Amino acid sequence: MPPSGQGITALQMLNIFSSFPLASEQPRSAEELHTQIEAQKLAYADLHRFVADMRFAKVPVQGMLSMEYARQRAKLIDPAKARCDDTPGNPTTMAGDTIYLSVVDQEGNIVSLIQSLYQHFGSGVVVDDYGFALQNRGGLFEVDPVHPNALTPRKRPFHTIIPAFMEKGDVHMGFGIMGGLNQAQAHAQFVSNIVDHGMSIQSALEAPRFTRKVFGGCEVLVENRIPPAVRDALTAKGHQLKVQGDFSNEMGGGQAVVHNSAAGVNWGASDPRKDGAAAPEPHPYWGK
Repeated sequence: MPPSGQGITALQMLNIFSSFPLASEQPRSAEELHTQIEAQKLAYADLHRFVADMRFAKVPVQGMLSMEYARQRAKLIDPAKARCDDTPGNPTTMAGDTIYLSVVDQEGNIVSLIQSLYQHFGSGVVVDDYGFALQNRGGLFEVDPVHPNALTPRKRPFHTIIPAFMEKGDVHMGFGIMGGLNQAQAHAQFVSNIVDHGMSIQSALEAPRFTRKVFGGCEVLVENRIPPAVRDALTAKGHQLKVQGDFSNEMGGGQAVVHNSAAGVNWGASDPRKDGAAAPEPHPYWGK
């Protein structure tokens, strides 16, 4: 989805990843995690500075997604030291409570659907006679009048939800990961697990993750399954780690489906961090 959503930020992170040999690193090693955390800082700095409703603000989409720009940003990553400031670049010079489901049918049609009220119970207002709550996504507007995401009538606020698709050749995937500002960074880690390390969609969802909840600073939340030696190496580079549980809700939770059109086979995967399951449709034979 285009801005005002944060899907562009996941793509920025992946572009920055491409400047580093992640495929040759051990999955979830200190080297890989350091690179990904630093890429998150750079991409999220641009998110906070530029992403807004494109009908009201000039969002430099082409520049933000330019590989030349990604290479420029990648040069700011010091392999030995964490950055503790999130400074946006200049791409203009270049050319709460969320649910997610993905469905694939026997013909390979895929639906990637995400729905969110934003905070708990959204606005707290329930529609008479229908019983559903209205969202409060307007809380993500900025009050600074010169900010691209400034509060303005009839303007869409910045939002975090990303229903995603990915395909290569005969393989088509629908996926999504819930979790507010965590979503773009979780998407990037999930895709890297598949592209760089050849993981299955279930393994890619289950792999240990990191997340950063704030702009600026060096605080990073990491799951306890990341080995102590890796955590020590990240700390030595300047990251301020807060260790969470083995499968922490702080990392969000995802679902994914894959259709292989050549083989005619479907797969489903569900993240153990959230309620959910991969539920196949019973074969017609079993209904006889």
